[in-house]
Amino acid sequence: MPLLLVGDIFAIIYYKRHLQKKHLFKLLPWMIIGVLIGVAGGTYISERVFKYGMASIILFSVALMYYWENKKDKTVPTHWTFGSSMGLLAGFTTMIGNLAGAFSNIYFFALRLPKNNFIGTAAWLFFLINAFKVPFHIWSWETINKSSVIISLKLVPFVIIGLVMGVFLVQKIENEHYRKLILLFTAIGGIAILFN
Repeated sequence: MPLLLVGDIFAIIYYKRHLQKKHLFKLLPWMIIGVLIGVAGGTYISERVFKYGMASIILFSVALMYYWENKKDKTVPTHWTFGSSMGLLAGFTTMIGNLAGAFSNIYFFALRLPKNNFIGTAAWLFFLINAFKVPFHIWSWETINKSSVIISLKLVPFVIIGLVMGVFLVQKIENEHYRKLILLFTAIGGIAILFN
């Protein structure tokens, strides 16, 4: 979590001018509710159920994103149930496994946000929700402690190097290619869970 927050802070500073507040605030309240559900129920989910359940959900999400990317009708979903369902799922999965990316990707994908708006809005979303999760990780789940913070501090330089490389690469990627990469990396993430 400390490492995620380092990345989030870097991203919100660099992409701050690309934030789309209206999309952020449509998703954030539902994500907070999802996090609270995850705090209450996450400990009752077995590792096996989590692994196969999350992998299935992510791969289904990729199929859904692929459909939206290639359908002839380019209208975007506007009904409140779309944002609320994606927010709840993103909040729940980020609390129990830091896997909100799949559902936030679906949401931003469906809205057809340009590359920089996509990154800037997602950066703020994850910064706020990760900061909200910290007290639960410290006092409820006790997954953030002195030893984990020390390990995180040692890894910060490598995170910064990765962030700088990421910014450089994103600048070189065209918007349409960026959307395809999001699809590819989300799918790889879902498959990787099965073999973890």
